[in-house]
Amino acid sequence: MMFQLETPLFELILRGAFLYLLFLVLFRILPRRTASEMASMDLVFLLLITEAASHALGDFSSLTGGTVQIMTMVVLNWGINKLSFHFRWIERLAEHRPLVVIRDGKTIPEHLRRESLTAEELDSNLRMEGLERVDQVKIAHLESDGRLSVIKADPQDDEGGPPSKLAT
Repeated sequence: MMFQLETPLFELILRGAFLYLLFLVLFRILPRRTASEMASMDLVFLLLITEAASHALGDFSSLTGGTVQIMTMVVLNWGINKLSFHFRWIERLAEHRPLVVIRDGKTIPEHLRRESLTAEELDSNLRMEGLERVDQVKIAHLESDGRLSVIKADPQDDEGGPPSKLAT
């Protein structure tokens, strides 16, 4: 009974594929977390999704059923990665594009709002780059994985001044 399928093979593959694609779409729609942070609410969200997915995949006592679904998701993940390498439009569908959040020392408030990036999170990321103020940044991108990549402004152009507060 441990290796015998309790659910038809096609149904197992269909369930795995459906959930994989559903999560791909959901995580594409959700805002990126900066610096790959996982706040407590994100952890709870991830745990609840995992629990819901385990029920949607089916409660199996058969190792074969679980293995079929895991392999379905691995093959889909591999396939999407391969296709996105060869077809840019698939990559654009599956991944966030880098988003400019600071340009020439000024924040772009609508981009910060779209990604739910708070002033405190942005300031924290800038401090990790050794910067105290937004005006010390030439350009900063929020990358697809949630990291903030920063190109510093030319120090000769830095006029100093008080730490900047973000306009939101």
